[in-house]
Amino acid sequence: MQDLTLYQLYQKMLAEMGPQGWWPAESKFEIILGAILVQNTNWKNVEKSLANIKVVTGFAPEEVSELDKEYLISLIRPSGFYKNKSKAIIEVFQWLKKYQFDLRKIKEDYGEKLRTQLLSLHGIGEETADVLLLYVFDEKVFIADKYTQKLFTFLQVKGIKNYHSLKRLVPDLPHFTLSQAQEFHGLLDEFGKIYVKNQAAFTSSFLAGYQLILTNRK
Repeated sequence: MQDLTLYQLYQKMLAEMGPQGWWPAESKFEIILGAILVQNTNWKNVEKSLANIKVVTGFAPEEVSELDKEYLISLIRPSGFYKNKSKAIIEVFQWLKKYQFDLRKIKEDYGEKLRTQLLSLHGIGEETADVLLLYVFDEKVFIADKYTQKLFTFLQVKGIKNYHSLKRLVPDLPHFTLSQAQEFHGLLDEFGKIYVKNQAAFTSSFLAGYQLILTNRK
């Protein structure tokens, strides 16, 4: 087994796969919508819902915040779980409205408590909160999603049981820039779609034969 640090893993994935350009969106408000809609579904379904919302609102947050719940449900139906997701979108955009959709002010006002505030909103779990922190509020955080949990397990990292357990192992990304942290999540997800389905798929990947060392998290 050949050792890799976290940053070396990022570098190797970037060299092999190239930039992924995550998160795919025209604005941060589109990212918020996509992060909610992608829960428990695939991105192709999300694209259909986003296209519907764009036609009606152009992703202008003021327009999104005024959408009637039943109408919103009809727009996001392709993404499934539309009742719960519509409630989440409405609550999040009403919260943003209190700050005149000024994301910088929100970040300044909440500071280190922003993640806790995001988690208090309906439909925002740990993964979605971290996605919003990373791609909307430009906070350098690590997203421990299922693809990443499986990959790190294949890379011989012990003690991964769920999202929270991996976050404890990788609480932050001190040696990454913000853009690198954003790119890293994209690389992990795109790799995961292909290579973490099972051991055979992983063995065929360019990361077979490596183990990830998290002791210094560099």
